[in-house]
Amino acid sequence: MLSIIQAAGWPIWPLIACSVLALALILERFAALRTARVAPAKLLDEAITVSSSTVPGPDVVGQLAQNSALGEVLASGLRALQQNPKCSEADLRASMEGAGRSVAHRLEKYLSALATIASAAPLLGLLGTVIGMIEIFGSQAGGGGIGQAMGGGNPAQLAHGISIALYNTAFGLIVAIPALIFWRYFRSRVDAYLLTLELSADRFARHLLQLRK
Repeated sequence: MLSIIQAAGWPIWPLIACSVLALALILERFAALRTARVAPAKLLDEAITVSSSTVPGPDVVGQLAQNSALGEVLASGLRALQQNPKCSEADLRASMEGAGRSVAHRLEKYLSALATIASAAPLLGLLGTVIGMIEIFGSQAGGGGIGQAMGGGNPAQLAHGISIALYNTAFGLIVAIPALIFWRYFRSRVDAYLLTLELSADRFARHLLQLRK
């Protein structure tokens, strides 16, 4: 591996940095987007059961908010009723929508960075390719044009330029393809979570409105 890095030259170092960053982002998103941390399956039913007859106390609401992202959205509706038991439907839904926007922002965290890496890595590989070609033609000090550059001159310098071009092209694709795949995977996962949060929040808001009456 070290010999490949040495053969690829300095243009590969930005690609290595991108690969390390992409791996860190992928691992972080896998941990952050677990179902247990975002939208546990039975949490909505449990919240409805707990608040079936009255608004629970601050301790219960605090535990709900710390449970998961969905719990934070549901807790915002309970807090709105705690602060104003006769709050309007618009105020109740606005409170939950505000919490939902905050949660959505956290769920989408780092996705733009991962998409940027997926877009930039092939360009960085292309940059390495261009630099390699420049070294190929720049090494032909004796003149003779393109034909001599590709067929004569310094063989070692020619081989070095070709290795820079090919290694950087390949490494750029190696970084970009997984980054793009995981970005699309996390994007679809976040979209599914946001739909679940929206539907759960709407159901819980209707439950709270009945409780208010």
